[in-house]
Amino acid sequence: MKILIVKLGALGDVVNTLPLAVNIKKKINCEIHWLVAPLSRPLLDTHPWIDQVFVFDKKQTFKSFFSVIYELRKHTYDVVMDLQRILKSGIFACAVKSRRRIGFDKDRTKEFSWLFPFERLKPALKKQHMLDHYLDFLAPLNIERLEVTWQIPRFHSIDLPIPEKYIVLNIGATKPANRWAPENFAQLADIIHEKYKIPCLLTGGREDKAAADLVLATARSPVSNLTGKTSLEMLTEILAHADYVISCDTGPMHLARALGSRVIALFGPSDPQRTGPYQGRVIQKLNNCSNRIHYMQPVPCNRRNCRIPLCMQAIKPSDVIDKMEKTDRD
Repeated sequence: MKILIVKLGALGDVVNTLPLAVNIKKKINCEIHWLVAPLSRPLLDTHPWIDQVFVFDKKQTFKSFFSVIYELRKHTYDVVMDLQRILKSGIFACAVKSRRRIGFDKDRTKEFSWLFPFERLKPALKKQHMLDHYLDFLAPLNIERLEVTWQIPRFHSIDLPIPEKYIVLNIGATKPANRWAPENFAQLADIIHEKYKIPCLLTGGREDKAAADLVLATARSPVSNLTGKTSLEMLTEILAHADYVISCDTGPMHLARALGSRVIALFGPSDPQRTGPYQGRVIQKLNNCSNRIHYMQPVPCNRRNCRIPLCMQAIKPSDVIDKMEKTDRD
């Protein structure tokens, strides 16, 4: 049996899809191929249960699109799963040779991709984490869900420029409204250094370098800065060895959770029940600014941008320390 997973999304999306592939492999003797974007490829290239990886680079849309289709059509699949749920992924799923094509139900699709002639999942019965949404694809294969495990590949041979003990402050977030102020990260680093005598290490993408410079300029304690300097392989090992990973809602947060690291996630306008660290620890302080109320309680507005992100501003460094202390006691 040969299965193609179409999941082109960001790092967190790919990490949250891996338990689906692991569950399938544990129950079915099959090959699993995966169509993905370049950033997440290293996790799949070395994953023990992913047999072949195809890469679509949206920066070279025209050339990459036809190149990928050409390579995919060399195979005949028993099942193609469109987990990206957008127009582009639907086109890929329809272009390959396959006996079955499976996609989300209408309420869980975007960009009219529900119009593609796929088998559709049954609607979700309750509010679910995205990882659980992806595991719904087991049902059409008559596979009973097993435990959630990621089997993240490790890169032990990489030489890491890190101390023996440290705490990661992952300062980036794709959505501006999900970011915590650099001054807060700086203050948190100072408290951690004073209280635990453990240095902090900054991680993030190249786009986070300005924020990292602010943290370094504000912090009184020594802080190591690896923002924009790590490959995905290096980041994996850095997160895996950390005493704690403090992060906003972003891909490395999901990766750290999948690696078994102790994660404390800082959430503002996003819904941690849907996109938080799977069964992880979250700090969130919602307010009534979005005018979205459910059972007399404010709910996340899911805004990408916010002029005054009160929910993120409400989280204080002391809240993180309190959560760390509670985690240590548990």
